[in-house]
Amino acid sequence: MILYFLSKIMKRMRPAAIRGSSIHKDSKVEPTSHFINSTMGKHSFCGYDCDINRADIGSFCSIANSVVIGGGMHPINWVSSSPVFYEGRDSVKTKFSIHKREPVKSVKIGHDVWIGQNAIVKQGVSIGNGAVIGMGAVVTRNVPAYSIVGGCPAKTIKMRFTQNVIDKLEESKWWLFEDSKLKELGRFIQEPLVFIEKAIAYDNLKAREK
Repeated sequence: MILYFLSKIMKRMRPAAIRGSSIHKDSKVEPTSHFINSTMGKHSFCGYDCDINRADIGSFCSIANSVVIGGGMHPINWVSSSPVFYEGRDSVKTKFSIHKREPVKSVKIGHDVWIGQNAIVKQGVSIGNGAVIGMGAVVTRNVPAYSIVGGCPAKTIKMRFTQNVIDKLEESKWWLFEDSKLKELGRFIQEPLVFIEKAIAYDNLKAREK
C-alpha cells in the first residue's frame, strides 16, 4: 500500500511539458504529458502521458491517458522518408540534404469530445462536438459531431442521439453557457431534450427579469 501511494506521488511530481500553448484556468494538463502549440477551452483536461501538438481543443473535453494528437509526418512521396533528407532537428544527427516538408496541419477538436485511452489522432483531422473516440482508435479522417468511432482506422460505430436531438444540441451551443447557468441546469443533464427545454425557459426567465 505504501509503495502504491509513493508511486502515485512520484508520478504527480513530474511536470507536464507545456510550450507555446493557451490553457483555460479551469482546465488541466496532467503531469508527464506534452502539450505543444495548442489551445484548450474551459473545463477540459488531458490525462497522463499524452502527446498533443498543434491542436485546438474546445471546452468540456475529456482526453484520457496516453493519447497522441497531431504532430509531424514523414514524406512518403520522396525516395526516402528518413529525416536525414529534410530540415529540422531529429533523433539522428546526419543530414544529406535539408529539404522542407509540408507544414504540420492543426487538429480541430470541438466541445464536449471524449477521447479514450491510447487513441491516436492524425494531424489535420477535425472532430465534431460531442464525438466519442474509442480506446486505441486511430483517427485518420474527420469525425462527425455526436458520433462514436473506433478501430484502426477509426470508423463510425453509431450516433449518440437522433439527428433531431443532435441538431438541437448544436443549436443550443450549451458549452458557451455561463457557469451559473450550467449550475442551474446541471440536474437535467441526463435528459438532452429536457435540458434544452429548461435552457430555453431559463433564458426566457432572465429576459423577463431585465
